[in-house]
Amino acid sequence: MKPVILTSGEPSGVGPELALKAWDLLGERLPFCWIGDPRHLGTKPRIVEIETLDKVSKVIGDGMPVLRHAFARPAISGQTTPENAQGVIDVIERAVALVQSGDASAICTGPIHKKALQDGAGFAFPGHTEFLAHLAGVKRVVMMLASDQLRVVPTTIHIAIKDIRAALTADLIEDTIRITHAGLIKDFGLKNPRIAVAGLNPHAGEGGAMGNDEIDLITPLIDRLIEQGFNLTGPLPADTMFHARARKNYDAAICMYHDQALIPIKTLDFDRGVNVTLGLPFIRTSPDHGTAFDIAGKGIADPTSLIEALKMAQTMAKARGETHGD
Repeated sequence: MKPVILTSGEPSGVGPELALKAWDLLGERLPFCWIGDPRHLGTKPRIVEIETLDKVSKVIGDGMPVLRHAFARPAISGQTTPENAQGVIDVIERAVALVQSGDASAICTGPIHKKALQDGAGFAFPGHTEFLAHLAGVKRVVMMLASDQLRVVPTTIHIAIKDIRAALTADLIEDTIRITHAGLIKDFGLKNPRIAVAGLNPHAGEGGAMGNDEIDLITPLIDRLIEQGFNLTGPLPADTMFHARARKNYDAAICMYHDQALIPIKTLDFDRGVNVTLGLPFIRTSPDHGTAFDIAGKGIADPTSLIEALKMAQTMAKARGETHGD
């Protein structure tokens, strides 16, 4: 199996040190290769520089495989260096090129600092996900947060509560359901995915007593997609769909807004949640945390989420290969 590519992310954050911790704990069980500037890995890290990804399996036991990508400056822990912003962007582009060429099985992205990229390189995208969609030539992708306990997808993401209802359209919800359905089949190996759809209002509107959005918007869409063969339930009250017994009835939950999705998974499995981008032609996962400048360089950052992201990338790559008969 081709290796997973791990991008450096923001070199002044916890990404580089977490990469080394992940390699220490995973060893040869999960071949991955880090792309970045070796200077950002600290003093005398146990690494092996390689020129091509086919060398990963041969050197993984000797040190973390590294594809060198020179940055303009050394990194200062906890403090962004504007000159390094373009290097962060270039590493992401290089990783995409490698996975699209078939040299890598998946991409796992280290956390970036969006403002640092905007200030240092005029980065024109809201974040990683939008940039990856642009590089892949895809108009619509979906963010999934996944762990062994729960998979959730927010239909709207980083917008104010007051703007959610205006953003929720039948087309947006349908696209989210369709992309999630296809991803569960292709990347998670589920033949007939069960998808639960949350309501927008408390108690899913309670028959119109707390809002008509479920009656006017969500229910007709669900009914139409069920007629087309989708295995859907809902709209469900968000306050009763995430307990253990309820979670046994679906493979993923579509939520209407950011916190409706992220609060339950972060409550259930804070350290092991993985950010997955569905709808790309390649696999992309990421740890569900940021650059953590406040603890960068102190050696106390927890690699659990990164390890889970690498594992999920490998699992998804296997599922995608089996789905396509590779």
